[in-house]
Amino acid sequence: MTTPRAPRGFTLLELLIAITIFGIVGVLAMGGYNQLIRQREIAATTMERVRNLQRCVMRVSQDLEQVTARPIRDATSATDMPALLSTNEGSLIEFTHAGWTNPTGINRSTLQRVRYRLVDNKLYRDYWSVLDRTLNSTPIEVQLLDKVTAITFRFMDSGHQWQTTWPATQAAPVNGIAVPSFASRQLPMAIEITISLQDWGEIKRLVEVPSL
Repeated sequence: MTTPRAPRGFTLLELLIAITIFGIVGVLAMGGYNQLIRQREIAATTMERVRNLQRCVMRVSQDLEQVTARPIRDATSATDMPALLSTNEGSLIEFTHAGWTNPTGINRSTLQRVRYRLVDNKLYRDYWSVLDRTLNSTPIEVQLLDKVTAITFRFMDSGHQWQTTWPATQAAPVNGIAVPSFASRQLPMAIEITISLQDWGEIKRLVEVPSL
C-alpha cells in the first residue's frame, strides 16, 4: 500500500516567473489602453477642429450670400462707406448684409454691418448693433477660428474679371480709400474666399452674390 504524496506548492522560482509574466502582460495592456486614450483624444480634437472650421466657413458664406447694397454713414468719414469694402490694409472685408434675425422683437433693423479681420492668426467677426455709426458705436468682437495664416477675397465684377479689392472703381477718398459715389452701392457678381490654415492648408469657397 502506497502512501499518498503531500500536495506540492509552487517554488520560489515559479512564483517569480509568474509575477514577471503578469507584470509584462500588465505593462502591455496599460500601454495599449493609454494608446487608445490618446487616439480618442486626437479624434475628439480633430472633430472639434472640423466643427469649428465648418461653422466658420458657413458663417462667412451666409453673410456674403446676403450682402446688400446699403452704404453706411461713419462718424469718422465725410462721405458714405460703401456697401461692401475690401482693401489690402486694415480689416479684410466689411459689408452690410440682410437676414439679421430678430427672435425677441427688438426695435432694430434686420440689416447688419459686419467686418472680418485677422489678428495673430485668429479670424474675428465684428458686428455693430446699428448701421450708421456714431463715435460711441463699438463693434462686438467674436473669434471664429484660430491657426489661420491668411484669408483673402477676390471679387468678380460685371465684366467677369476678378478684382482683389472692392469697389473695383475708385476716385474720391473715404478714410483714405478712393470710392466714387456711384460705386458705394456697387456689388460683385461673386466672391471667392481662400482660407489658409497652419494645419490643413488652403480651403476655397465661391459664393454667388444675389443680384439686385
